[in-house]
Amino acid sequence: MTGEPERVFDPGLQPERTALAWRRTALALAGGSVVIMRILPAVIGAAALVLGFAGLVLALVVLVGSHRRYRRQHRALTSTEPVVLRSGWPVVALTAATLLVGVLCLLFVLGRG
Repeated sequence: MTGEPERVFDPGLQPERTALAWRRTALALAGGSVVIMRILPAVIGAAALVLGFAGLVLALVVLVGSHRRYRRQHRALTSTEPVVLRSGWPVVALTAATLLVGVLCLLFVLGRG
């Protein structure tokens, strides 16, 4: 022992990179939602506004959830308490929303043919 305190985690900024990736995901989701609300009303009507607002709400949920998760992970990694794994609901919610949008796009394309 050299008398130095042990490092609890690798200072490679993994939690920070993950938080930034989730922020970029939320920003992309919000941008796509605004594009949907701008372009698609002429094609599918009011459903585009509903989809756009749902996307904006989902983007906000992803952003808030990622911020809370980052704070919790950072606190756990810098303390000596054991790390508690949480659920992966943000990933599941984003995957479900992406799948839903993909299915709606497929139905739209098939319906026009």
